[in-house]
Amino acid sequence: MLVEEFEREGWSGDDLTKLGQYKDKKSLQAVILGHAKIELVCHLIDCSADPYIPGGWTVEEHQKGGTLEWDSAKILLFLAEKQKTGLITGHDLRKELVDKPVLNANVLDYLLAHPELIPEDWKEGEYIFFWGTIYRYSDVGLCVRCLGWGGGRWYWDYHWLLRDWFANYPAACSQVTL
Repeated sequence: MLVEEFEREGWSGDDLTKLGQYKDKKSLQAVILGHAKIELVCHLIDCSADPYIPGGWTVEEHQKGGTLEWDSAKILLFLAEKQKTGLITGHDLRKELVDKPVLNANVLDYLLAHPELIPEDWKEGEYIFFWGTIYRYSDVGLCVRCLGWGGGRWYWDYHWLLRDWFANYPAACSQVTL
């Protein structure tokens, strides 16, 4: 009966397992008895800060966006029509994204530092791209960093704009203007 009540409130089986494994059960009891309270952690990401720049890279473009309060429910994984039906070059995709509220690499790096915030369903795709920051790698060309899942962990990678972009390469966009 208790499990069903938690499930009605949106708890997953994983959530219930974590609750059972939580070591500080006295604190949980204090909350239930009204002797303590829970405060939600607000994750604020400074999207106007200078982005991380890997060695040998430079920043070609960085769309600053103020402070973003992270809420994965307000993030859209955008695919261009050509991506949905086949492929598109990165340069053409960049043109299509020009008026979209794409997230920059500061969000990527924040999520890597706080992987518990990354939606579970993002593991199903191949990569999530953060088009708000375009890098130049040496003199080779332009690229965009992305978030990937593999080997049981999250990591960052990149993809060249001169290459093809497929349906498993969505752009992370805010559903609200930053």
